Amino acid sequence: MNKTEKTQVIDQLVEKLNANNKIYLADCSSLTVEKVNAFRKQCFDKKVSVTVVKNTLLKKAIERANDSKLAELIPALKGETALMFTDTSNTPAKIIKDFRKGKDKPALKAAYVEDMIFIGDSQLDALVGLKSKNELIGDVIGLLQSPIRRVLGALENKGGQEEAA
Repeated sequence: MNKTEKTQVIDQLVEKLNANNKIYLADCSSLTVEKVNAFRKQCFDKKVSVTVVKNTLLKKAIERANDSKLAELIPALKGETALMFTDTSNTPAKIIKDFRKGKDKPALKAAYVEDMIFIGDSQLDALVGLKSKNELIGDVIGLLQSPIRRVLGALENKGGQEEAA
């Protein structure tokens, strides 16, 4: 890869980093080609973009990205790195957890989700527990409907008691 190609790759990575606020770094180094392909397919099915990148190029892209907080991901750039982008904050964590089922790979290296940095595989459960925007909206709607349902239920019960009397 010559200097021009490297510059183009870095520019593309900077664009992706600037356009996404849910970024995962994973280690898939010990997986066989068949398992890597299965992992990529699972990611594709759940609308998660996966790219294996050179750490040096990703480091330069992170340094040039708009968000300076991304620099906290640089220490995690060791070994093979799979870069994952998503629209739903917990989907990549769920995919990693489901895919490995007792094995140690793929492993979470680091994640940047909504201005928060998660470093290390020990953070996987915390990331799985994050709720998506739609889940949060559903929770809020449920909370808002609860008092209304109680009032309606009380009115219906009171109306039924008056008819019986």
